[in-house]
Amino acid sequence: MPPEPRRRRRPSPSWDLAVVGVLLVVLIVASTTVSGFASSRNIGFLLLDVMVIALIALPLTLVVVTGEIDLSVASTVGLTSAVMGSLWVSGLSLELIVVLCVVLGGVLGAVNGLLVTGFGLPSLAVTIGTLALFRGLAFVVLGDQAVADFPADWTGWAIGSLGDTGIPNAVLPLALLAVGFVVILHATPIGRGLYAMGNNTEAAVFAGIAVRRTKFWLFVATGAVAGLGGVFWTLRFASARADNANGLELLVVAAVLLGGVSIFGGRGSLFGVLAAVLLLGSLRNALQLVNVSSDALNVLTGLLLIISVVVPSLAARRRARRRPGGGAPPETNPVPTTAASTGGP
Repeated sequence: MPPEPRRRRRPSPSWDLAVVGVLLVVLIVASTTVSGFASSRNIGFLLLDVMVIALIALPLTLVVVTGEIDLSVASTVGLTSAVMGSLWVSGLSLELIVVLCVVLGGVLGAVNGLLVTGFGLPSLAVTIGTLALFRGLAFVVLGDQAVADFPADWTGWAIGSLGDTGIPNAVLPLALLAVGFVVILHATPIGRGLYAMGNNTEAAVFAGIAVRRTKFWLFVATGAVAGLGGVFWTLRFASARADNANGLELLVVAAVLLGGVSIFGGRGSLFGVLAAVLLLGSLRNALQLVNVSSDALNVLTGLLLIISVVVPSLAARRRARRRPGGGAPPETNPVPTTAASTGGP
């Protein structure tokens, strides 16, 4: 009789509430001490800044919950931006270009997914390699040139807001996508299967979950959403460049981990991740308004990333010591996926 997978670890409401609490404190302090932070114009800029981070964090959260990672998302944004500029110069319609860029992102995600699930390679090593590969291809496509003559109605929509609210137009499609991913992760058997994979891959396979196939399509979805992010990034800045979104992967991963998603898989929620996206964006925005350098902002992001990994690990060890007879902490690396042990994509 096949063993049952370990009980799914539910999202930690205490961690989610802590992130929301820190976010509220930051918003209150910044609104009362930083000139211009609470203005509708600045809030609009803040939301635009976090838009692509939130967009990519949605599928990436599902990937990390299964115990995998995708560090190539920013390079996918850069490559789709470069291809978008090249296709626009060639004379294709922008509607067709948008579709092609999303498809391209999905293909790039499929490359990651095939290497991870088809050849059993570690996703960390694979996506570090494709991070460099995709960025290099972006420079092959567009070089160091920039394409900037996109239609004003498209670029105007990307930076426009809903009436006089200051809320960007792109919030609505982002909200729809967020609802879809939240439902999938937290209210469907698919989501329960993702947590089971992160907890114990072999047990998930014995329970009848198509681990390799599911992970493959998660990488495809992450790539496709990153491609959409590349389209939005290009229209927002009205500039297609090969170095667009350079370094964005650090912010996306920091938001996912700070939101309470375990780097070892099997734990976390999208509610915490979305709160963490706003927290990171608010902190960076407030510090930029008081003229803190970009280098200091990168240091802050790195510190938050380390804290989001170290604190849960220490808490897990403390809980393990309190259990009768001690025991290993719950956060353990999932069993590596191999071509022989799991179902194919």
